[in-house]
Amino acid sequence: MNNQNIESVLQEARKFEPSAEFIEKSNFKSLQEYQDLRERSLEEPEKFWADLAQSQLHWFKQWEKVLDWQPPIAKWFVGGKLNISYNCLDRHLHSWRKNKAAIIWEGEPGDSRVITYAQLHREVCQFANALKQLGASKGDRIAIYMPMIPEAAIAMLACARIGAAHTVIFGGFSREAIKDRLNDAQVKIVVTADGGYRKDKVVPLKPQVDLALSDNGAPSVEKVLVVQRSNSPTEMVEGRDYWWHELRKSVSSECQAQEMDSEDMLFILYTSGTTGTPKGVVHTTGGYNLYSHMTTKWVFDLQETDVYWCTADVGWITGHSYIVYGPLSNGATTVMYEGVTRASNPGCIWDVIEKYGVTIFYTAPTAIRAWLKMGEEHPNSRNLTSLRLLGTVGEPINPEAWIWYHRVIGGERCPIVDTWWQTETGGIMIAPIPSVIPTKPGSCTQPLPGIQAEIVDLDGNGLLANQGGYLTIKYPWPGMMRTVYGNPERFRKSYWEHIQPKDGQYFYFAGDGAREDEDGYFWVMGRVDDVINVAGHRLGTMEIESALVSHPAVAEAAVVGKADSLKGEDIFAFITLESSYSPSDKLAESLKQHVVEEIGAIARPGEIRFTDALPKTRSGKIMRRLLRGLASGGEIVGDTSTLEDRNVLDQLRESI
Repeated sequence: MNNQNIESVLQEARKFEPSAEFIEKSNFKSLQEYQDLRERSLEEPEKFWADLAQSQLHWFKQWEKVLDWQPPIAKWFVGGKLNISYNCLDRHLHSWRKNKAAIIWEGEPGDSRVITYAQLHREVCQFANALKQLGASKGDRIAIYMPMIPEAAIAMLACARIGAAHTVIFGGFSREAIKDRLNDAQVKIVVTADGGYRKDKVVPLKPQVDLALSDNGAPSVEKVLVVQRSNSPTEMVEGRDYWWHELRKSVSSECQAQEMDSEDMLFILYTSGTTGTPKGVVHTTGGYNLYSHMTTKWVFDLQETDVYWCTADVGWITGHSYIVYGPLSNGATTVMYEGVTRASNPGCIWDVIEKYGVTIFYTAPTAIRAWLKMGEEHPNSRNLTSLRLLGTVGEPINPEAWIWYHRVIGGERCPIVDTWWQTETGGIMIAPIPSVIPTKPGSCTQPLPGIQAEIVDLDGNGLLANQGGYLTIKYPWPGMMRTVYGNPERFRKSYWEHIQPKDGQYFYFAGDGAREDEDGYFWVMGRVDDVINVAGHRLGTMEIESALVSHPAVAEAAVVGKADSLKGEDIFAFITLESSYSPSDKLAESLKQHVVEEIGAIARPGEIRFTDALPKTRSGKIMRRLLRGLASGGEIVGDTSTLEDRNVLDQLRESI
């Protein structure tokens, strides 16, 4: 990285106000009320978070110190004792919520379950007792490799209940990715299933675990607990493997929640880096519980009657914070869906919304662009009027996809909360409060209460409005990661040493470039390693991609830099087209000119490559790092364990 600013080029002037009807029923009734809250959070941050921790969570023992900040190490609510499983379950049993739906689950083949808080409490206690019977105890690490079934969330809550740290491994990972994570975390017990459904096929899970454990591949693993989901033929190793449905017959449905120190490890979640092995992001109990709880309540304007659906997988941080811990800590009804949009059921997402009367819908821009490409037929043929709030997560959303989402899915009545955050932050950092912050397509708007975000250069100097730079956080927050598991030096170098500390001020920076406009709205421009330097002009990939996607022929675009002897770098664009368009040289030239008209001549792509699909992670993010390697003709380096479909990469390599 160098010290030049990222140029701001995309001009997006549209602004959308929340409706009077939405404001009337919301948690924040006025902008002044919200601004007062945010001002308090910045003036007295420790008191602000302490007051919320006291009023919003159950504690077995009060903390002795709110914050111990020894940069870059933060400890929150030092000496306090609590249990996140207790906060998600037990405290709701003393009110009418015990009979409220906690989890609504829809299986891909059409089977379904509704689990109340009382029922969920019993199942979590049984699962916790089964884990203890297999030898699990406080401080152990337990891996969860599961399909999107209720037992995935139950296993997480059971681990938290007994004080064992869980590490959830996405159910699409293969043996090597599983083995790497098991060994890095020194996992004692693996929780898995015989298989799960995905796109009308049974994905075998237990066999992948067996392969990872073969030849003593993960020697720390002592036991494997298997949930029966697909009824697939399953080999069981005697003395190591146990069926959940058999163990549960002999275990009690009562299990007291372990009193956990606020800074005890809650989970490890692995996120891939550009080089080397995946990083084990560590989150602890008290601060994460409070932050996931409050951000769920604030950003989604959570009401007691909401049916809330986040479409992520529990294998990602979005699933941790906004399917399981955040909603359940608030006593909400959270939807889990095993399936995905597929050829045999292209309208399945809209079926679930219609069937259960979903009111809040939180999904990824990648999915929105895929639905946009499919057209309006499927959402228009379902009743989506129950929806009152929409959200996006995972990467910046192109303005045109935002507008489609607002018009077609939200019926032009639902606010959209575009959220910026990361695995490392634990929860949402920048997003609109939907009843009081007008939204702009493509902007995540303003930092949440208690979050001190600033756009700076590499020397830590703040930048002027619309100057692109490095998106940093200047003060600790409760949900922040504590370390990289087993590698504190990697934690320091990865997140705290990019920006030069200034007058004792440390800057958390995890790789995103952004700008702040004249209204104080933040525009995330993509990863800084995705910035393209064309003849000395640093251009954000997100803004070029947004210009391309605004053309009616383009369904999705990914832009990377390619070395150029004259310009330094040139712009290389990978394009997937709407179904009614076909690749041609004429269309490529038309798209290049469209970018010129939208941004300027400096942003004209040097090359456009049409493709049927883009290489993405299993959570739907485009892997631009791999595209850069393809565009330059170089080798693909770094971790590729999160790649969803290697065939896409192979086909692109052959075409180039």
